[in-house]
Amino acid sequence: MKSRHLFTAASFAAVALLLSSVSFAATKAQIDERVHVAMQQFYQLNPAHRELVGRAKGVLVFPRITKGGVGVGGQFGEGALRIDGKNVAYYSITSASVGLTLGLAEHKEVILFMTQEVLDKFTTSHGWSIGADTGVAVLEKGAGGAYDTKTLQRPILGFVFGEKGLIGDISLDGSKVNKLDR
Repeated sequence: MKSRHLFTAASFAAVALLLSSVSFAATKAQIDERVHVAMQQFYQLNPAHRELVGRAKGVLVFPRITKGGVGVGGQFGEGALRIDGKNVAYYSITSASVGLTLGLAEHKEVILFMTQEVLDKFTTSHGWSIGADTGVAVLEKGAGGAYDTKTLQRPILGFVFGEKGLIGDISLDGSKVNKLDR
């Protein structure tokens, strides 16, 4: 019984720690700087990324997503939508899970909207869910690996990179993206 209370307390502590990042929302200037740094790191991973970004109609960048939990888990991050190399809107990304989550980690995400149709669908949605759109191709392994022409034909390309910490699950599925008032 004592271990059950300890597990429950640890779960609540981990979720509280994660959710505390929500209360420390970044300013527009902080997000702008973090997005700039994340994009420079993204380009350093693979020279072909610059060409892909140049072809994209929009680029959604989350420079720091914190994910963690003990049994009950969640993630949170803030970022910006870039069009023609400029930040035009700000977004948050969140998700929650119950199950075999254990650990705390951070990573970066860059999501490329390759057609105007998918970019318009994203910008007009009220809470976009990643994974609900079957056209998303997720490229992991540091986003520095090679990708094939079939992958590049997808309308949305998602890159996960810069993983730090220890957690058993890095994926985009189930994440909810909402526009921020900045």
